[in-house]
Amino acid sequence: MAETSTTTNNKNGSPLVNLAQDHLFSILLRLPIESILSFAMSCKRFRSLTSSDFLWESLCKRDWGESSVNAFKSSCPIVPWMWLYKQGSHLECVSCHKLSDPDVDLALPNPRASHSLNFVSNCLVLFGGGCEGGRHLDDTWVAYIGNDFRKKLNWQKVNLGIPSGRFGHSCVVSGDYLVLFGGINDRGNRHNDTWVGQVACHENHSITLSWRLLDVGSIAPPPRGAHAACCIDNRKMVVHGGIGFDGLRLGDTWVLEISENFCFGSWHEVMTVPSPPARSGHTLTYTGRNQLVLFGGRGAVYEVLSDLWFLDASEGSFKWVQIHYQLQNVPEGSSLPRVGHSATLVLGGWILIHGGEDSLRHRKNDFWALNTKAIPSSRLEQAVLNSPKVWKRVDTVGYKPNCRSFHRACADYSGRYLYVFGGMVDGLLQPAEPAGLRFNGELLLVELLPLL
Repeated sequence: MAETSTTTNNKNGSPLVNLAQDHLFSILLRLPIESILSFAMSCKRFRSLTSSDFLWESLCKRDWGESSVNAFKSSCPIVPWMWLYKQGSHLECVSCHKLSDPDVDLALPNPRASHSLNFVSNCLVLFGGGCEGGRHLDDTWVAYIGNDFRKKLNWQKVNLGIPSGRFGHSCVVSGDYLVLFGGINDRGNRHNDTWVGQVACHENHSITLSWRLLDVGSIAPPPRGAHAACCIDNRKMVVHGGIGFDGLRLGDTWVLEISENFCFGSWHEVMTVPSPPARSGHTLTYTGRNQLVLFGGRGAVYEVLSDLWFLDASEGSFKWVQIHYQLQNVPEGSSLPRVGHSATLVLGGWILIHGGEDSLRHRKNDFWALNTKAIPSSRLEQAVLNSPKVWKRVDTVGYKPNCRSFHRACADYSGRYLYVFGGMVDGLLQPAEPAGLRFNGELLLVELLPLL
């Protein structure tokens, strides 16, 4: 369309030109990005309209969630929204920084693996895990994330002995609470207890965290560890798989529905066909669209997996759908199968996957991004996706992280910062380390949009 006058008496122009600006915004916010960019080429008025900060901020909220965008604004008040949308939608690289320095005379959590790490109430909360000698830990550490966290981040030990020591448990954020389930102690005992934790920050900069056992009645999932879990709808926790008694890998799915006051909850099993095969060391990640994405893990016959499933709860009930893709169609896809990795929803709607190990126990330090926008929202029996658009390898700049597995990661409220702690890393073969294994105690910051 040629450039058109915006006057109302132009009978030859498009009726769109005569619409009020707020009506045009409403139309644009219902269009895919490709259509908006084409719309911008139509005339000068539309070009000016489609380059406005207000429109691109609204598009970020539409595609990434309002809470994520508002959190980003609070930490970075001046934001070039069009640039942010472009960078967040492509996610070409991340920047890594080491935050914890063992040479500094500060209290730091012990090196560990198979622990939990969560971001809640503007704090990092670290609990439990396993350490050298196959021993479990029962300590809880908290670090407040303020504006100067890159220069100074202080860990505080806030609890010891409650919950009991364990590793391979799960801990998710549900509103302003933490919900912890299961795990294994150093005697090999599996747990199926459920705990609720709440953080409180005080004016004197001290932090407290209270744990209490959640009353779930007589029905609970069988005891397990090395399972996967995440939260959906703020008061629902989903648990899948893990290792039960006698080392048996599980393939069941359970949902915990928590009361509004977080005083009690009820478990029920979700049984659908098809459903993911039994596994451990996999991940479950909430996409923000009433869907959970399951990836990887170690199967029932000890094979390392790369299959992809999503659990759809968009119509009030749960249904597993497998997402089929071909590894050979993914650039460098032969390195995708893994267990003991992390998978976190970050800015732009990507699931950022880091580390893990392959079938030969070779540990990894790579980053992969899974495009959640390519996952269908309809309740299909199965989905076949265009592999190059689903997966992409993400470059890193800055500090080079160690190859690791069974670490833990979480993102801040904006999704711009990813925090990674601990894990098992390769070590020198020594008498005290018969498997050449050591535990890591560094806190890694992974920053998206490092040029902002």
